[in-house]
Amino acid sequence: MSTPASSLPPLPPRDPRGHKGTFGTVAIYGGCAAGQTCMIGAPALAAVAVLRAGAGLARIVAPDPIIKEALTIAPSATGVGVETVGGEIAPHVASAAIDACASACDCLLVGPGMGVSDGSRAASLRAVQQEDVSVVVDADAINCLAQTAALHLDFHAAAVLTPHPGEYRRLAESLNVDGDATDPAGRASACERLAQRLGCIVVLKGAGTVVSDGHRTWTNTTGSAALATGGTGDVLAGVVAGLIAQFAAASSPGPTTRPLDLYDAARLAVHAHGRAAELWTQSRHASAGLLAVELASFIPEALEQLRAPD
Repeated sequence: MSTPASSLPPLPPRDPRGHKGTFGTVAIYGGCAAGQTCMIGAPALAAVAVLRAGAGLARIVAPDPIIKEALTIAPSATGVGVETVGGEIAPHVASAAIDACASACDCLLVGPGMGVSDGSRAASLRAVQQEDVSVVVDADAINCLAQTAALHLDFHAAAVLTPHPGEYRRLAESLNVDGDATDPAGRASACERLAQRLGCIVVLKGAGTVVSDGHRTWTNTTGSAALATGGTGDVLAGVVAGLIAQFAAASSPGPTTRPLDLYDAARLAVHAHGRAAELWTQSRHASAGLLAVELASFIPEALEQLRAPD
């Protein structure tokens, strides 16, 4: 059963005179090429979702050894390779790459497929220190932040965190936040407490994804059991970032170009992500077998159902 669209703000209409610059750029910092571990698909899937959400440009920023492969999966994105030594990105190189990303995009997405390393920890911390660009923090970036002492003192970004329950637990424990992300009766309050602690938006994933800014809290009811497969979280992070870049970017020059705040952009993304899974289920007459790339292909239709008339 879908969440009634009336419970959400309308998605702003598409500017018929717009161009790719009009609709924002998302930089996706992720991927891993260290040793036996090679994670390529996550940042590529996120980039595909960014574009399916309507953003003008998606830029994958990933370790040099995997950037070409990532762009093979997402050929409509552009790519920037980051120098590695033995497959690892040094902390100072990672921090500099985050600064370069942040200066050239409307939304920075950090974490998909990134792994946990010294370089990843440096990148994650540097991302949440940004003050001039909106940041989506996903996957291993959350795990890295859970290992950062006194994180709340360095957390300055206008940010959306997208933890699943395990990532929530690790981060909440490190911040001394009391909450059970697995208890259906307590998920809303758990989400609120983490949002309050860091002054950000939290999207607590799972059956009945919860979105909170610490004051307003909303629980989604769209979705399908088909979402329980690898890569769908990367798609969600990409949709969140894509909507922020278009409608809620911190770098936008004025209120007329920011029709949504981060909270509402996140809610619309979560609703559309779940609705896309419902559309796939209806089209395939199946409750399992969804591929993340297929989920992304239903995002435009799901978002269009939320769009305000011209």
